[in-house]
Amino acid sequence: MRDMVKMVLVIAILSSFSGGLLAGIRIGTKDRIEIQQLEFVKGPAIRAIFEGFDNDPIADRFKLTDNGSDVSFFVGIKNGTPQAVTFESFGKGFGGDIGVMVGVNIDNDSILGVGVTTHSETPGLGSKAKTEPGFRRQFAGLSINDSVNVKSMGGQIDALSGATITSQGVCSAVSASGQMYQRLKKQIIEKVKSFKK
Repeated sequence: MRDMVKMVLVIAILSSFSGGLLAGIRIGTKDRIEIQQLEFVKGPAIRAIFEGFDNDPIADRFKLTDNGSDVSFFVGIKNGTPQAVTFESFGKGFGGDIGVMVGVNIDNDSILGVGVTTHSETPGLGSKAKTEPGFRRQFAGLSINDSVNVKSMGGQIDALSGATITSQGVCSAVSASGQMYQRLKKQIIEKVKSFKK
């Protein structure tokens, strides 16, 4: 009986030590992980949307809370003046959630561009939402305040061939971005002012 108590006590101590060590490592690497994810997962879409801007949008960012979740906003600056923000929202695709970065001109609420960040879509079909520039270009110039959909559903976007559900998922992510932008617009404008160079 005494050996059993010793064994349970040793296991409890080792488990506590291991759990504490893992928690410490997680806390210690949290910022590095966030930077890596920003740089390699979201960064390509952000930089493509802000092509021709003067700043590093990964460095010029802020967070706001929307419906209980923190949302990162990346600021685009041209000629020393903040002109745009980009942020991520999600839509349902064929294979699961599709992460979409949406860039918005804060002066006229027009969409600068979109970029897919994450997806689980079918290679060669739905995955083209991330790689097909012609599909992504269709969103540029649309108002962020309007609902966006594919043409077969009465919208303005030509769906990717063989990937209508993926196309609808991207459109729903853009529409969700518009709703978020409308809810947070005052706060976004206030935060963006602090980035004036």
